[in-house]
Amino acid sequence: MLGTNILSYVGNLSSLKTLYMERCGLEGTIQIQELNNLINLKELYLSGNRIESFGSFLEDGRQSGLINLELLSLTLNVFNNSILSSLGPFSKSLKRLYIYGYSFSEGSIDIEDARERGLKNVKGAGLVAVQAANNSFLPQSLIIFPLLKSLHFESYVEMVTLEGLPNLNNLEELLVDGPSLYTNILEDIGKLNSLRVLSLRHSETNLSIQGLFHLKNLESLEMSELSLLENNFFEKIGALNSLKMLSLSNCELNGTLPTQGGICNLASLEELDINHNSLVGTLPDCFSNLTFLRRLDLSSNQFSGNLSLSSLKMASMEYTDLSNNQFQIPSSLQPFFNHSKLKHFNGDNNHIFADQTELHSLAPQFQLNFISLSCCGNGGTLPKFLHYQHELQYVYLTHINLTGEFPSWLLENNTQLETLMLLNNSLLGHLKLPFHPSMKLSELDISDNFLDGHIPIEFGKYLSGLGFLNISKNSLDGGIPSSIGDMKLLQVLDLSNNRLSGIIPESLAMNCSNLQVLMLSNNRLQGQMFSSNFRLTKLKQLQLASNNFTGVIPNSLANCSVLLKIDIGDNHISGRIPQWIGNLTFLQEIIMVNNHIEGPIPMEICNLGVLKLLDISINNISGTLPPCLSSNWFNHLHLSRNRLQGPIPDSLCNRTNMVTLDLSQNQFSGNIPTCIGELSQLRYLVLGHNKLEGEIPHQLCQLDLSLIDLSHNNLSGVIPSCLNVTAFEEVAGDSTNYLGPPWVVGSMSFVMFSMDGSIMLTTKNISYSYKGKILRFLSGINLAFNKLIGNIPQEMGYFHDIVMLNLSHNSLSGAIPPSLSKLGKIESLDLSYNNLSGSIPRELVELYSLAYFNVSYNNLSGKPPPRSAQFASDFDENSYWGNPLLCGEPLPKTCSKVIEPSSSNSTKEHDDDQEDGGFMDVESFYVTFAVSHTVVLLGIVAVLYINPYWRQAWFYFIERVITTCLYFVKDKFSF
Repeated sequence: MLGTNILSYVGNLSSLKTLYMERCGLEGTIQIQELNNLINLKELYLSGNRIESFGSFLEDGRQSGLINLELLSLTLNVFNNSILSSLGPFSKSLKRLYIYGYSFSEGSIDIEDARERGLKNVKGAGLVAVQAANNSFLPQSLIIFPLLKSLHFESYVEMVTLEGLPNLNNLEELLVDGPSLYTNILEDIGKLNSLRVLSLRHSETNLSIQGLFHLKNLESLEMSELSLLENNFFEKIGALNSLKMLSLSNCELNGTLPTQGGICNLASLEELDINHNSLVGTLPDCFSNLTFLRRLDLSSNQFSGNLSLSSLKMASMEYTDLSNNQFQIPSSLQPFFNHSKLKHFNGDNNHIFADQTELHSLAPQFQLNFISLSCCGNGGTLPKFLHYQHELQYVYLTHINLTGEFPSWLLENNTQLETLMLLNNSLLGHLKLPFHPSMKLSELDISDNFLDGHIPIEFGKYLSGLGFLNISKNSLDGGIPSSIGDMKLLQVLDLSNNRLSGIIPESLAMNCSNLQVLMLSNNRLQGQMFSSNFRLTKLKQLQLASNNFTGVIPNSLANCSVLLKIDIGDNHISGRIPQWIGNLTFLQEIIMVNNHIEGPIPMEICNLGVLKLLDISINNISGTLPPCLSSNWFNHLHLSRNRLQGPIPDSLCNRTNMVTLDLSQNQFSGNIPTCIGELSQLRYLVLGHNKLEGEIPHQLCQLDLSLIDLSHNNLSGVIPSCLNVTAFEEVAGDSTNYLGPPWVVGSMSFVMFSMDGSIMLTTKNISYSYKGKILRFLSGINLAFNKLIGNIPQEMGYFHDIVMLNLSHNSLSGAIPPSLSKLGKIESLDLSYNNLSGSIPRELVELYSLAYFNVSYNNLSGKPPPRSAQFASDFDENSYWGNPLLCGEPLPKTCSKVIEPSSSNSTKEHDDDQEDGGFMDVESFYVTFAVSHTVVLLGIVAVLYINPYWRQAWFYFIERVITTCLYFVKDKFSF
């Protein structure tokens, strides 16, 4: 903010022609006479201040020194009602006047005063939106500008009618920008015979276009964001044969372009822009009539067709944008070979294909500056025509499966090349350097290819001008060359997901002082992260995860005062979390998962007021949770697999922005805080493998949880019938996609939150990966290994989004609710090791997504569900073991059938009942068994009592058996 006294300093720069003083803190009354010495000044910009008025233009009776001023911009200020009258001294030179978008401090404009001061003598002035305090504009006020050539209405308030518009025969340019154009506005505009440029923007009014066709001199027509424009516009527009520029962007136009006449009659057309509509079909052949067309923008429509078969003969074409359509575009660009003036071509987000009929001997007539063919299709080998290009500056050939070697020749042939993007293709071989250094290249991205070998030793010297370098997701090995330190302008360096080894070169840490993003994750780097010679003080992101770094967290990082994210997970880092981390006040993400860090969580971490993610899982962190954690803006807190203990503090409930809370596999004790129901944004609650006790709080029912893991605790009581889960939905304002590290759920299945933001759901040997938008469909409940009692709530059958349900290893009783058959998305259902009884609902065969099913070791009876759908082969006897009263396939035990003597029909019906899941009467079986054995035993006793001979033979037999057994033992085992 410079203030008003700045005028006295610049007033002596007499050679100035243009002066920008926008948003400089100028306010109140400006003494404009201080600029009298600027006699050569032609353009003065004072917008975006709080100027109320100008002081006297005259000094000692002399005329203002701004005698050559042609353009004056006063937009976005706070003027009083004398603003127009104060501009009289500029009336002889001023050609363009911009005073729109401000409010008046003292009512409306004083038109009479302006007329008296002679502002009507302004020749050719361009008045851009006069907006009075009452948010309206009276066209009659324009009568003081009889020579007006340019008029702009730019207001986001109610647009008044143009009826009664004064005679503006000299008006050549009209811009109307507002949401409330009235239907017949073009009828009034059609009376402006001298109009050459017309721009109508931002309106939802249904416009009648008939008045346009009176504008025979119209050369430029822009109608953008007019949502209710007539659909037959393209057929009628041919009447304006003087048009050179036509822009109809974002007008919700649909249908096809006319195959003849209409727009094709605009033989003088030089620019056509119809982007962001819903137009369909192929390009009409009559487009070849537009021989003067230089600029064509058809982007973001639904056009289709194979461009190899179309007759695009617009030889004057310089700029072509076909992106975001459904065209089939050959990577060779052969249909455009005769467009000798073509400089810019954008074919993104169409179907790119390799032209099998490419004539390799032909060279295109154009020399491109810009080419972009990104997504989708198969582009084949690198296009041959690129060998003939020598003026390229920007090349984007991404996501189209290009093959071949890295094109170092592209750098050699195009010395002005600034950007080269070849990411996500199938390039092979080694990374080669051009023969000569490429000083202009500032952006290089060849990530996600199949490049191998070493990064060349001289890489940094040959490409020293790079500001952005991404070679991630390849198969590069060897060390990081020390020449990287020669890239003094480097701001982003991404070498992650390769096979690089060795240490981080000291030259990189010392010389790349402009580096803001350093990504070296998923390599084989080792040693200390950084030495004391460290000058990367501008770092905002540091990602070194999944390497073999050792030692402690270097103190040199304390100098990175603007650091936003630090990720050093999956290494061998030891020591403690340093206290200086609390001084990095902009830090939003801390990821130190899976290291050997020990000690308590430092209290200084509470100083990080904008921290959104803290993940220090899988370490040796001990002690209790600092109560100050409640003062941070956490979205994700992951502390699993440590040695934290004590109760979960109620202060944690103050984090209303919490999305994921993972405290699993620690030694937390006590009850689950009831206040956890106040975490209104919580979606993932993971408290498994602790020593928690008490009941599951009903307050969890107040949350829209996607996943609940309370397994391996000492929880008791019943399962709340109101407990529910829904699919994940991204929380508004939460830009953090990270979900955390691996954690275990239950004994039979587990969920992994991996470092790339994906979730792995595993049941036995079957794994399911969820990533990106599909996370919204993942939900589950795991209450296994607790002391829960009671029935499974019937309401659980209405968890329509649930993917995993594990209630195993509890003391649940009662029957399996038939409502579970309504869980249409469930993939894993584990009810094993409980006291469940009754039959298994046969309706479970309707769970077509079920991949894991276990009800073993309960008191279930009857037959398993019918062997159909996934139950036909996916689930064997292991799913049912430990239920002695279950019988039938897939169990080896068959079910007995009891057939009563009756008519054949009744017998058949009884057999059908048995097949449908009937079983023998267990109580009758036990009674019959006991009675039979009792009768046999009593019979033997009676016989021995009555017949002495049989009694003597019986006892003799018993004695012989005992004697034989005694001698057998002595012979076999000598003591």
